[in-house]
Amino acid sequence: MDGLNQVICEKRSYSKEFKSHQHEFGQFLFPLQGSLELQTKWQEINLDPDHCLYIPPKCDHNYRSVDRNEFLILDIPSQYLPEDTSNMYIQVDEQWASIRYLLLEESRNKASTAALVDLTRYVTNKLQISNPPSIEYIHKHFREPITLETLANIEHYHPVYYSSWFKKQTGKSPKVYINELRLKEAKHLLISTEWSISKISEEVGFMNSSSFTRWFVNCEGITPQKYRVLNNR
Repeated sequence: MDGLNQVICEKRSYSKEFKSHQHEFGQFLFPLQGSLELQTKWQEINLDPDHCLYIPPKCDHNYRSVDRNEFLILDIPSQYLPEDTSNMYIQVDEQWASIRYLLLEESRNKASTAALVDLTRYVTNKLQISNPPSIEYIHKHFREPITLETLANIEHYHPVYYSSWFKKQTGKSPKVYINELRLKEAKHLLISTEWSISKISEEVGFMNSSSFTRWFVNCEGITPQKYRVLNNR
């Protein structure tokens, strides 16, 4: 299937022996029953029905399933994909569950491929607009201490690789990305509330107002108090 030129959506099962390959097309895996052990150069994943996985073209991977299994597989020719994609390990929320259901219905419809192609375009568009799970985690938890290991574990990447992967996704290191989110929130709170500096410092993840003030001055060149006065005129 290396020369794949049409979308394929079908159910497949996998054996207990590890197999290894790569392909010239993208692939989405939706577990319906059982799980799949999958390894890439930088990832080790046990894919279960609560998650789905996108594997980009030319990604070497080893895989096997040790239990009774069934997977819904969507093979996507390169012409339907963005120029550059990377592995994406995704929690199956309500929206992804609906996508899985629609794909399952289309896998049974052999008469027409038009709806499947439209659905595939929708799925690949989500690849471009969806934040990877670790970045979603950062947006929800940037006020708390976040370690590189925690973020790498969310993506099932080795920490040594995660930083370079993150920079490829965002153009920034995790530390800079988190710092910018905290600064944006701090500036918003300084302007939009009458909270004390102490309360704002706690809200954006600092133990005390002194450390928050030092950090803010280092980022902005002025104190939080001065920033508030200048922007509330």
